[in-house]
Amino acid sequence: MHTIECSCAVSGNMKAIVLDTETSSKEGNPCEVAWLGIDVQEGRLKPLPQQHNQRYHPQEPISLGAIAVHHILDEDVADCPPHTAFRLPAGVEYIIGHNIDFDLAAIARSGVDVSAIKAICTLALSRALWPMAESHTLSAMAYFHADNRAAVREVLRNAHSAMTDVKLTAALLRCIIKQAKVADLAALYSLSEQARVPTVIGFGKYKGTEIAALPADYVAWLGKQTDLDPYLLKALKQHFRI
Repeated sequence: MHTIECSCAVSGNMKAIVLDTETSSKEGNPCEVAWLGIDVQEGRLKPLPQQHNQRYHPQEPISLGAIAVHHILDEDVADCPPHTAFRLPAGVEYIIGHNIDFDLAAIARSGVDVSAIKAICTLALSRALWPMAESHTLSAMAYFHADNRAAVREVLRNAHSAMTDVKLTAALLRCIIKQAKVADLAALYSLSEQARVPTVIGFGKYKGTEIAALPADYVAWLGKQTDLDPYLLKALKQHFRI
């Protein structure tokens, strides 16, 4: 017999949530969404009582690749609400996540308007603050900051459960705030925006090359691409006239 998780959010307005999604495929619809309300005041992370942990029917088959990651089966979500039922809580201005663009795209496919959301990416922040770390995945960062790796191992047995990943991200966020001496959400967002601007090109024939060292003709070609990542475009504009 398969258990269906269908827990509801506590009502109330808040400015920021830590959010994670599990999806039916890499670019599929959500089959699980979890979030936790938080605030940042005077350099401290403050968890709020509002939270949400719900499985959804993605209205399409869950791919084998996705099942291998999160272990959610089609029959687990057969009686759950459709993914289009998901809505953000009122008043949310900031959404925080590890590789947050993935999660924002996922909830956008559920019909959520994310155009005005200020996204804060703990993956980008981790790469900027701890460049020496061998890996910056959420699990790797949990071990990186752990005082007790055996205890972290027990938590990570449930990694890729949306709420587990939300709690891991919140713990990482606490380390980020302490390391960067961030005072509030506005400062955290500003730091994330800086961290998301690349210093090296991550694709193509010049992959691994510093942005500032790219050939002018290649930069001119990149600048004409209509689907160019906005943070890469920002990096190019910092070094070239395009």
